[in-house]
Amino acid sequence: SGIFFPEGRRKLHKRGRGKGERARIVVTKCGKGGPKPLTEGGGTRYTYDNRCEQRRSDPKGGAPSFLKRKGRQTMGVYSKEDIIRIVREEEIEFVRLQFTDIFGMLKNVAITASQIEKAVSNQCMFDGSSIEGFVRIDESDQYLYPDLKSFRIFPWRPSHGKVARLICDVYNTDGTPFVGDPRYVLKRVIQKANDMGYDRFNVGPEAEFFLFKTDEEGKPTTQTNDEAGYFDLGPLDHGESTRREICMALEQMDFEIEASHHECAQGQHEIDFKYAEALHAADNIMTFKLAVKTLAQRNGLHATFMPKPIFGIAGSGMHTNMSLFHNGKNAFYDPDDPRGLSKEAYSFIAGLLHHVRGMAAVTNPLVNSYKRLVPGYEAPCYLAWSASNRSALIRIPASRGQGTRVELRSPDPSCNPYLAFAVCLAAGLDGIEKGMTPPAEITENIYAMDAAARKTHGIESLPGSLEEALRALEADQLILDTLGEHVAANYLTGKWREWDEYRTRVSSWEREKYIINY
Repeated sequence: SGIFFPEGRRKLHKRGRGKGERARIVVTKCGKGGPKPLTEGGGTRYTYDNRCEQRRSDPKGGAPSFLKRKGRQTMGVYSKEDIIRIVREEEIEFVRLQFTDIFGMLKNVAITASQIEKAVSNQCMFDGSSIEGFVRIDESDQYLYPDLKSFRIFPWRPSHGKVARLICDVYNTDGTPFVGDPRYVLKRVIQKANDMGYDRFNVGPEAEFFLFKTDEEGKPTTQTNDEAGYFDLGPLDHGESTRREICMALEQMDFEIEASHHECAQGQHEIDFKYAEALHAADNIMTFKLAVKTLAQRNGLHATFMPKPIFGIAGSGMHTNMSLFHNGKNAFYDPDDPRGLSKEAYSFIAGLLHHVRGMAAVTNPLVNSYKRLVPGYEAPCYLAWSASNRSALIRIPASRGQGTRVELRSPDPSCNPYLAFAVCLAAGLDGIEKGMTPPAEITENIYAMDAAARKTHGIESLPGSLEEALRALEADQLILDTLGEHVAANYLTGKWREWDEYRTRVSSWEREKYIINY
């Protein structure tokens, strides 16, 4: 069968197959009384064909650690030896050791297969002084510690000369975590949630993007060759085939794709994948962005997560669904509440509303982000919450029970997901710790209210520019503490530089408006 279990006490029971059918295999564990399934549910079934090879089982038992289930790579508990062997047997030639800088840019050190043993033993170094916001040149050496669970083979690379990746944490030379690593920032806040009795923080992002045509030199344009709108399909939706290809590639990397569709604007798309624990969800967003950009480029298109690439049409958001769990149960659900929400859910909402202006520079980090957050394009501009009203900043989707969640609608996909999820969780936990209560729910259409009506309801606005957002960040001590001194200082320095560059640049709008009249 090509399947190997080193413990030697497991049997394979092949199910019969007809012509053209794949073999069905049930993995069982031998013991007293005959074969028993490895899982309580009566055995785990895996599709096996010559594309799907099982290398070995997890030495601690449980599901096998490297298996392509129905052509997919499944999430598993890998040992160093597993990865070394997989690299050899799958004839992988390069492994990308990936990490993310404080501004959300994906970085990597590419190694050849011969260096994989060194990599999984945390012995790969890089020059941290070359990464903006990391360290000074006199303290440049840093180590990459791979998260072994993140090992994946890129499905869009050729079968010969395969490329895999490992997502890494950044460590100092003395073996301590680097405080400027965004992944470590998120881990710190997750640990705080654990200390408060919460065992899981789930996040489900909904990231939108645009697909644009490229010119003769391969540079992006703002032409879409697309006449489609919300939920349209071909022939109007010319990006459908690229979107489908992205979904298939992500599924091969163990994403569970829940939906994909055309969005409101021409050339705008959305692919929704299943929620995950916050750290894994942030890793997924970075992988998602890479897959979207790579596969779009292969099809002669340019994918962008820029929040507002074209004036006068809807921009791209990343609505962020969040839920906390305590002892395996959704902490936001209370069946006795009229809305089905617990006291913790209300306090979490209140914490988000209290800190959302201070964390806007993180969740909406670009000058361009604030061109999206304007009335008229379904983007949230005002601080309010509602159980159903989509004009509110925070919405509570209809699902209850284990699916109860809070949806923050302001973040956009240009953010660093590690930092964005960190500040969202920190703000919500602050609300819970202090027993905050949110203002009254707004059920009316906020977009239809004038300034006087909003003032009557006590509705404030999100920052209107990156400058305003940076000042709000500087005034919010909780968000600064969440980022940590190193990240906060370097983030603010870089973003103030970005704002100053924008502020002093003469735009085409200014020339068109003023050059003749004045």
